[in-house]
Amino acid sequence: MRKLALRIIDFFYPPFKNWFSIGTFRYLASGSITAGSSVIAYFIIYNFILKQQDIRFAGHLITAPIAALGLEAVFTFLVGFILNKYLVFTQSNLKGRIQLFRYGTVFCTNILLNYALMKILVEGFQLYPSISKGLITIVLAIFSYFSQKYFSFRIKKDVQ
Repeated sequence: MRKLALRIIDFFYPPFKNWFSIGTFRYLASGSITAGSSVIAYFIIYNFILKQQDIRFAGHLITAPIAALGLEAVFTFLVGFILNKYLVFTQSNLKGRIQLFRYGTVFCTNILLNYALMKILVEGFQLYPSISKGLITIVLAIFSYFSQKYFSFRIKKDVQ
């Protein structure tokens, strides 16, 4: 399955080889797949599962845009970690549990930033939630690239 996925991604690489290394291109492709599936999952959850209705949980009101964000986050975490670990950062010599913990740390930071930015854009600026989610995804994708490359899946240098 991994080889097939890499073969498909690498098929589209030649026109971009003057701009990106193969590793960066794979990250962009995997990130695009994760981001695209995230936006689609958010749209489906917000519009069809929650039906744009706020929910009450443990006596607290959770707005539909924020509830959709929470549900979509579980899906995005799994998709993103699997693609990054097995397609992009395969040369990282950190243990899998360390990668997972670090990936989770960056992911949780993204959740907090997502939450704050959704509150600002949807409730403060009255932007439509799906449009807000798309804009936020672009900003956080840039942050995530550097975090994953230099923190979650870094290559540990041997100490001599």
